[in-house]
Amino acid sequence: MKFYTYFSNQQRLAIIVLVVVIIVMELFWVVFNTTRADSFEVDPVTYEKFQNEVDSLRALQHHNSTPKLYPFNPNYITDYKGYTLGMSAQEINLLQAYRTKGKWINSAKEFQRITKVSDSLLKTIAPYFKFPNWVTASANTKSLTHESIVKTKGQKIDLNTATVRQLQKIYGIGAYYSEVIIRFRNTFDAGFIADVQLQDVKGLTPEVIQNILKEFTVQTPRKVEKINLNTATVEQLVTVQHIDYELAYEIII
Repeated sequence: MKFYTYFSNQQRLAIIVLVVVIIVMELFWVVFNTTRADSFEVDPVTYEKFQNEVDSLRALQHHNSTPKLYPFNPNYITDYKGYTLGMSAQEINLLQAYRTKGKWINSAKEFQRITKVSDSLLKTIAPYFKFPNWVTASANTKSLTHESIVKTKGQKIDLNTATVRQLQKIYGIGAYYSEVIIRFRNTFDAGFIADVQLQDVKGLTPEVIQNILKEFTVQTPRKVEKINLNTATVEQLVTVQHIDYELAYEIII
């Protein structure tokens, strides 16, 4: 009511006109800025340069997120390792089933034959295969591999009578390890029970054990007195290799 009583007609008209002008100017400003934003143009050269930088950053991020491969022995591929290499569950199972038989893979071609991996995957991972030195040396000299010369059990030398000199002829066995094997064998009254006991010799790798078993085997296993597990005592169980008192108590309980 004060607006109508305090101001004259001309003053009220002037105020209304001023408000309308302000509103029109605000609307014009908004429309003008929107039109300019919609019609904004980027220099093609600048845009291409910016896009190239974005692409390079994406490529770098992809490279850093991709698992890096290092030389490895394909005989020891685990489930996780096989998954990261791109192998399927079936291919990994074929490899592990082959290894459980005590057999070894010694070439990329043999790896594909056993696992049935595709040519493209083999081409990607084969450059990183690292086999034992004796395998590489054998391939370089085009000599027969260890799988091409298979001796029967009767043709092999008895591990329980083998000498230090005989063991030193095996690749990977020198003066030190030949003594270690003989010393370990002599800790038992009549030597080894089976070939698997070589795994208990500290320092022998699976490859070296495989080399030994190509020429040696336990021909005369020591005789052992079998124990009835249903009536065995702790004192009897601890006489068995790898069984201590704690494990013996667990077996009985």
